[in-house]
Amino acid sequence: MRIYFTILSLFFCVITFAQTTISGTVTDDKNQPVPGANIKVVGSTSGTSTGFDGKFTLKTQAALPFTLEVSMMGYATKTVKVNSKDQEILVVLPEESTKLDEIVISASRAPERLLESPVTIERMGLKDIKNTTAATFYDGLENMKDVHFNTSSFSFKSVNTRGFATVANTRFMQLVDGMDNSSPALNFVLGNLLGLNDVDVSSVEILPGASSALYGANAFNGIMFMNSRNPFAKEGISAYFKYGRTVQNTAGDNPVYDFGIRAAKKFTDHFAAKANFAVLSATEWIADDRRDLTTNQTGLGFNPNYDGLNTYGDEVSTNLKSVGQTLASLGLIPASAVNLLPNYNVARTGYAEKDLSDNKIESVKFDASLHFRPWANSENSFAKDIEIIMQHKLGFGNTIYQGANRYALKDFYMDQTKLEVKGKNFFARGYMTTESAGNSYDMRFAAWNVNRAWKSDANWFGQYAGAYIQSTLAGAMPDEAHKAARNIADSGRFLPGSAQFNQALATVTANPDLTEGAKFKDASKIYHADVNYNFKDLIDFVEIQVGGSAREYLMNSDGTIFTDFDGPLKYSEYGVYTQLQKKFMEERMKFTGSLRYDKSQNFDGNISPRLSLTYAAGAGKQHNFRASFQTGFRNPTTQDQYIGLDLGPFALIGSAPENLLRFRENVAVSPNGQTMGNPSSVEMTGENAYLNSFTAASAQAFSATGDPTKLEKATYGLVKPEEVKAFELGYRTNIQKTSVDINGYYNIYKDFINTANVIAPLYGTVGTPTAVMSLVNGDRRIYQLYTNSKADIKSLGFGIGLNRRVAMFDLEASYNYSEFQFDRASDPSFEPGFNTPKHRIKGSFGSEKLFKNFGFNTNVRWNSAYLWEASFVDAMVPENVVFDAQINYSIPALKSVFKVGGANIGGKDYIQVPGAGNIGQQYYASWTINP
Repeated sequence: MRIYFTILSLFFCVITFAQTTISGTVTDDKNQPVPGANIKVVGSTSGTSTGFDGKFTLKTQAALPFTLEVSMMGYATKTVKVNSKDQEILVVLPEESTKLDEIVISASRAPERLLESPVTIERMGLKDIKNTTAATFYDGLENMKDVHFNTSSFSFKSVNTRGFATVANTRFMQLVDGMDNSSPALNFVLGNLLGLNDVDVSSVEILPGASSALYGANAFNGIMFMNSRNPFAKEGISAYFKYGRTVQNTAGDNPVYDFGIRAAKKFTDHFAAKANFAVLSATEWIADDRRDLTTNQTGLGFNPNYDGLNTYGDEVSTNLKSVGQTLASLGLIPASAVNLLPNYNVARTGYAEKDLSDNKIESVKFDASLHFRPWANSENSFAKDIEIIMQHKLGFGNTIYQGANRYALKDFYMDQTKLEVKGKNFFARGYMTTESAGNSYDMRFAAWNVNRAWKSDANWFGQYAGAYIQSTLAGAMPDEAHKAARNIADSGRFLPGSAQFNQALATVTANPDLTEGAKFKDASKIYHADVNYNFKDLIDFVEIQVGGSAREYLMNSDGTIFTDFDGPLKYSEYGVYTQLQKKFMEERMKFTGSLRYDKSQNFDGNISPRLSLTYAAGAGKQHNFRASFQTGFRNPTTQDQYIGLDLGPFALIGSAPENLLRFRENVAVSPNGQTMGNPSSVEMTGENAYLNSFTAASAQAFSATGDPTKLEKATYGLVKPEEVKAFELGYRTNIQKTSVDINGYYNIYKDFINTANVIAPLYGTVGTPTAVMSLVNGDRRIYQLYTNSKADIKSLGFGIGLNRRVAMFDLEASYNYSEFQFDRASDPSFEPGFNTPKHRIKGSFGSEKLFKNFGFNTNVRWNSAYLWEASFVDAMVPENVVFDAQINYSIPALKSVFKVGGANIGGKDYIQVPGAGNIGQQYYASWTINP
């Protein structure tokens, strides 16, 4: 940082002028301090904000006399003329506006009142951040009207706005200070891992619908903007410390520590800098769902083929009679003994997830930035607003991610480096995102290979079959024979917590060879550039913006995730766009038209238009009606195209044309298959999966009936971009301190990106008797392909939000309805994965100033039950009610706010993601210092 400062200071050769320092106080009409109010010198870039005591100090090079503009969301804006540096400045801001008067930028890439936005938008400002009942501002997003969370871990919460979202929500984009903080390899956001801390966040804006026309490919079902505080406007040292407890039936009662600090300094009108640090430590919401994912086909009171949802290793399963046949062919048992073995599968004894991880959550974030305004005091209005920003962000820690398997992300690391130049009407930025998987591993593979470390699968199943035969010959009934067989086969098993188990787990999780280990490696990167220019100061009759972006992906997993075994893989994409806005009819009618073209290296280009009309009715233009149509699209992710991952029971294969041959694996052939003249193993490629396979549904029907006419060839195409046509209507109004926001939408999806399971025979061509015999002999391989559904998919919904100020109290209520429709007959195997409640109700009641320096807030959320569909498990999510509350007390003399609160107070443990840990209760106390 010292090098940056020296070089850039010399580069700009800034001339220092005499500064004027003024001080003052901002209060409301009840003589209460207004913290966070913005103070700006009119006609200059100089500015600051008030502390918790409502006081401010401003240094400026503007010549006296000058005018100050004082503003704060929820209050009327005031101006005051400053004639002397010794002048006593006292500004009183009466409460006036509602939430709909807040200024937003994201909807049109230009400042406008939320009331006038052409699309649905949600906003969290400084007041909302202070009053949130959640332990962090990010957790508090769940209380916003159009937001639903998918919680995979205590520290990994995925935002879902309009459905079709799993934990890996690749249809939703999250920008932090303009940077997409999605993982380069995973292509989705890891919660707030690389986000902001509570004392640096300035605002959050969320667009729930398709936004591709302005923001490109991945802004498909929504986009979120997190904006930090600029050191020119907010300087000083701010900090918070939180201590809390989590309570969960499985994990018990555990502490939570959360600390963050922000240091910012405006050295002159030309140069400012800031740095942030935050650290969180907690215990995971432990996942311990023991439900059986298989069907008991034995008639016994227990299932020898048990496969627990959060028990791993028990997925390794085989037919017991087939084991006996193999033993007999080797001469280890008499051929007659095979008839004593039942014709169904048994599974190895697994390990619980809670034993395969230390269940400790850690999150560390750091960022630093240098800000330059080289012409801050210029009389040229264009030059004086130019700001140059150099920023570096990093985040690392431990969490759990749920995809096809459950993954322990240990020492996972991401960083971003940005250079940005922005002004009143333009910006140009470039940034690089890098990541390292650290010591992350797949917990399912960890269990498999810890099991194999003490006994191979062949030996375990052989001992099980032999012991079962012996017990049966001794007169044991089947249930007793199974129990005796498992006891014999489990002899020597490493018990969880033992030194042998811990050593084996450490060895397995350090080995990236998934035949023996569980670690995955990743050092992928993204290089990205954005530009935008608004011609509003050059063209009077219409507002025109143009912009574009370019991105290059570099995938580097050493063959553990992608098919990059021979070196990193690269591909690129770019986009350009323009937007036109024009007001008519005494500025009551506003037309917005946007058009974007995007091209990805592996796909044809896409054009995304957006058209919207808003009309402000009423004498005070307080009734705002809006209608919009836009298209969105989503490019297949790096995983959709280039993954090549053996998950044991099945393998994932990306469908980039070159990837079909890049993916190769050797699969063992059964003894029966070898007697047909086949080798002991065959090499399978992606072409086998895509071009010579059966649909999973037809293979299951054949297995159940033995009728080969049930078999159908899989004809899934290579994956291509998915598209959505989004129609939206809305109404907003302010009526006597009451705001109303109503929206309705209807989406039509085309080429919905989906995965499909296929069964590939190890020998023979689909449609021939040889391929059928391959299935009969069990010589098959399951593959999960990335493709596009042929289903006709639609979604629709509406929402209403009410906000009212009653005396000193703030009341809010919202309702959201969401559903989808599709023709199942057009694609019977398609799983839409809507994963969104049909009904959601939220409400809040509180007062920022119940009495002097004291405030409180409460939130309640309810959602109806809904079906969760994902590659890890399909299951119902029950309805749940969650109640959160907080009380806070300010001590202006200490520039401090003390808060005590809780989430899910008095509630039962509940789930948002089947397979993840139940969410318990969290209680906390915090101390925030914010000068």
